[in-house]
Amino acid sequence: MKKALLVVDYTVDFVADDGKLTCGKPGQDLEEKIVSLTEKFLGDDDFIVFPVDLHEQDDQLHPESRLFPPHNIRGTEGRNLYGKLQDLYDAHAADIVWMDKSRYSAFAGTRLEILLRERGIEEIHLAGVCTDICILHTAVDAYNKGFSLVIHQDAVASFDPDGHAWALRHFANTLGAGIL
Repeated sequence: MKKALLVVDYTVDFVADDGKLTCGKPGQDLEEKIVSLTEKFLGDDDFIVFPVDLHEQDDQLHPESRLFPPHNIRGTEGRNLYGKLQDLYDAHAADIVWMDKSRYSAFAGTRLEILLRERGIEEIHLAGVCTDICILHTAVDAYNKGFSLVIHQDAVASFDPDGHAWALRHFANTLGAGIL
């Protein structure tokens, strides 16, 4: 079965201590696992996508502007990948698709489904942040589009521990995802 790894929103703004909407230590603790998982997919010659949140400065029309402080603003340090993942991406940019997204789901308004279908991808592996927001919405869309799901529970985190736990249960019990 052909598979793809999606590392969602593992950026400075979502992970670093001084990030604009950080999940802090839970996100930082994922760094080695996400880097290792990405290296494994690179070594297996699987498809890898980094869906990365993108917002415009002072965009008051975006629905998130009423819910969260400004984050992942175009051209800011906050949009860089966090830690060693940025170095890995820099070294393998030709082998990893960087995909800007402006909604929680990596499928909403992007070409993700087309890229997956072109490659015959049937199984999506998810890692990144936040478990109960962008990972969740991406997983629900993937499920509704007929993809099999694998969630790497040691490679996802949230700033909301209760939301994180709920989402993991939802992935397994409602979406039939494999939880590794």
